[in-house]
Amino acid sequence: MSAKRPILILQMQRMGDLILSYPLMLWLARQYPGHPLFVAAEQMFYTPLMSISPKATYFPWSGADVLRQHAFELVINLSIRDEAARLADELKAEAKLGPTLTRDGSRFVHGAWQLYRASLVRNNLYNRFHWADLNALDAIPHEVMAKTRFDSARVLSPGATKVGLFLGASEAGKRPSARFWAGLIHELLGRGLRPVLFGGPAEVELGREVERLANAPALNLCGTLGLDEFSAVGQSLALFITPDTGPMHLAAWTGLKCLNLSLGHVNPWETGPYPPGHFVLRADMDCAKGCWHCSRDRLHCHDPFEPRRVAVLAARLAAGDTAAKLSGMHLPGLTLFETTRDRGLCRLRRLDAAPPDEERLVSRFWQAFFGARLGSWDDGQTAAAWQGMAESAPEAAQTLMAHIPDMGRQFKHGLRTGALLDDTFWAASPGVVRPLTGFAQMSLANGSYSRRAWADVMEMLETLIAVSR
Repeated sequence: MSAKRPILILQMQRMGDLILSYPLMLWLARQYPGHPLFVAAEQMFYTPLMSISPKATYFPWSGADVLRQHAFELVINLSIRDEAARLADELKAEAKLGPTLTRDGSRFVHGAWQLYRASLVRNNLYNRFHWADLNALDAIPHEVMAKTRFDSARVLSPGATKVGLFLGASEAGKRPSARFWAGLIHELLGRGLRPVLFGGPAEVELGREVERLANAPALNLCGTLGLDEFSAVGQSLALFITPDTGPMHLAAWTGLKCLNLSLGHVNPWETGPYPPGHFVLRADMDCAKGCWHCSRDRLHCHDPFEPRRVAVLAARLAAGDTAAKLSGMHLPGLTLFETTRDRGLCRLRRLDAAPPDEERLVSRFWQAFFGARLGSWDDGQTAAAWQGMAESAPEAAQTLMAHIPDMGRQFKHGLRTGALLDDTFWAASPGVVRPLTGFAQMSLANGSYSRRAWADVMEMLETLIAVSR
């Protein structure tokens, strides 16, 4: 038994969240050599994934009493569940990251990046940090992450013609319809590809409906494979077409090339495939750039996903076409991205030649601002990003600057009295400003509205003023 204290990750979320914890596990093993790594997770997910998981000792939730017997070097709570936050508070540890919840109901988020992540709830339009990176940024130096190389998706031989279709998703709005899948089967068959249907027990009926509508030769494996079996079968596929699901993350982590059909209220910059060399297809409309929930009369972002368009792209991906070759594709109403790495972080690289619009420029600015503010890089990137926004999205820059006096009044009032002038400070601010106001309001609550908390948000505002001059 190692004499060094163990490190514990609490990840009581779904399968995809567990897989997105794997990069953190690898970094922790390098950053804390000799420290055993413990992971508390849902047994139904971690057991079949043991063969692909980084080295760790897993505990089910029922093993919490065993965990309480240890003294840890570090506890990282990546779960949103209250049970995990309470356990994180109770455990003995040299340091803690993520949310904790005391017996009297007091909640505290440890770690600046974990606090930033918490501030994204209903406020993630301009966020461009992936969950897997946010898992790690408080615990792992950015320069260590920047030196990491992940394998790109595999390209099988030209004779590989099997294409996997994962039919389901956690919510109906995040997956295509049965009619779409049936149409895609016909389009793939017409291009010499062999579709294979995948899904868990929840997709059995959907698989049957797709089979009925397609009435064409397609192997239906819905409900027949465990996760370990799926990861093995996936090695024979030339491509895996999937909405944002846990199996998508499993496929991507094992090297199976993915085409993520990013539908509904998901943010692919946060939860798309993490390793490089995968592809994301997203509706090119303003309301489909990271929405938290759909407020429209119906899911308009589904409309551009026509089976023929997707099949044409799938055939080229299965044949091994590179991003450079795909950049000239005409996909009306859709935008194609490739997953890449940039300064050690996951990035979605848009493959068309469209100049950056306001949303892209604002997102770049806030990514640079928070990266500098929270200590991952220097202010030089922030100044360059501001210049780009001021020149090419002047209305957004002017809106942000026009709101600075109001933020100043709010913070000065709080520094004197300990309270905001208006509790709707974050929600009432313009959308382009909300990354800062949302984080500020979360920081104040996390700091119990102390003078130190008010001084911190004042300093953050001063940094913004200095950059925007």
